Amino acid sequence: MVSRTIDVTALIDSRKLSAFNYKLIVLSWLITVFDGFDMMTISYTAPYLSDQFHLDKIMLGHIFSAGTTGMLLGGFLFTWVGDWIGRRPAIVLAGFCFGVLTILTGFATSYESFLLLRFLDGLAIGGMLPLAWALNIEFVPRSMRSTVVTLIMIGYSIGTSLGGPITVMLAPRYGWPAVYYAGGLGSLLASALLLWGLPESVRFLVSRARSPARIAALLARMAPDVGASAADQFVLSSEQVAREPFKPHQLFAGRLLYITPLLWIGYIASSLAIYFIANWSPTLFEQMHFARSTSAYAASLGSLLGALAGLALMRFTDGKGPVAVAVCPIMVIPVLLAVGLLEPVHGTLIALVVLSTMLIAGGHYGMHSIASIYYPTAIRASGGGWATSVAKFGAIAGPTLGGMLLQSGVPAIRTFAFLTLCPAILAACALGIAFIVRRGALLPLAVPAAVAPES
Repeated sequence: MVSRTIDVTALIDSRKLSAFNYKLIVLSWLITVFDGFDMMTISYTAPYLSDQFHLDKIMLGHIFSAGTTGMLLGGFLFTWVGDWIGRRPAIVLAGFCFGVLTILTGFATSYESFLLLRFLDGLAIGGMLPLAWALNIEFVPRSMRSTVVTLIMIGYSIGTSLGGPITVMLAPRYGWPAVYYAGGLGSLLASALLLWGLPESVRFLVSRARSPARIAALLARMAPDVGASAADQFVLSSEQVAREPFKPHQLFAGRLLYITPLLWIGYIASSLAIYFIANWSPTLFEQMHFARSTSAYAASLGSLLGALAGLALMRFTDGKGPVAVAVCPIMVIPVLLAVGLLEPVHGTLIALVVLSTMLIAGGHYGMHSIASIYYPTAIRASGGGWATSVAKFGAIAGPTLGGMLLQSGVPAIRTFAFLTLCPAILAACALGIAFIVRRGALLPLAVPAAVAPES
């Protein structure tokens, strides 16, 4: 058999999404649904935990932040594993870990045990999304990357949106632990299905010079018309084989020197806003005299609409670049000011809060969609993972700041005005990244080929 040289980058970029891609997206949804559900369950069960354990706002803020602190560290750990041994084993391992830990959280009997279990659960949850992004990005053409990342995030959004209704259904009748048992068991089942059906990234295998037979088998599933065989040579255009582990300085090579800091700053601001809203919305609604069930449903609706807003923008992001990410943050600024300063009447208030949640979430999904796409294959999981982990500084600050504000006596409705700064920073960073991407020819690009940023 005659040996050929197959450029896997060019092959993937020349093809449209296929049944293989859609199956991979569905498999990714299986675990990201429970990733979102398991992470946000704490927000919906917070009123029940407060009643049972007599928690004040500061203590609740610490519980919220314990999970995001774990996510910060888990993002570094699991994405490093994913860049070294593979996306598939790292995703499956993370899924099994947070499934078990979510079940154990239902057995917590004290404030201290809840803190510890939320931290450990966050460790496993923190690596899941950037790994899922990396795996899917590496099977789709460059022109579809932002859209596919957002499609993956739809699974996460479904999970966060289901948290409210499922808590309302289970907690009053069976107690708050039942919510954690349901989420944990679902995560374990999803992880078992991934162990059976999830493929490894073909670009990762080529970038690490892994088994040609395994690469050929994957290409046969993805593009059977190519007729790839183990005798062929597989390459990635403008990338070299990476035999060394990821090193942090690679995140700042060439124009990544500018992109990475802007991505991190925007992500921190966005995470502060989204986690403030996500963790405190049910409690804020209750303080504004809405029924507990209404609070849960309103928070879930805002999260789901945010995913749809992000999805609607992503085709523009693939076509127009990160400038599209600035749209939702710019739109939400007057809405937050209206809620926080004008004190709208009861009916208008809930509509504006849902709208602000939607727009904040839409901007956050925009950041998700670009978190990994500017990094090369060899460091993509780490690039996205470090961005999402650094963003957790904002995620930790959001719940803690909310607890401090509410504990100090600031009216719940005023806290929305404090959030205005976050979308303003996010919009500025997104526009800055857009400028750098479009003016890339003017910036230093002298980067070793193994870590050269992709356009």
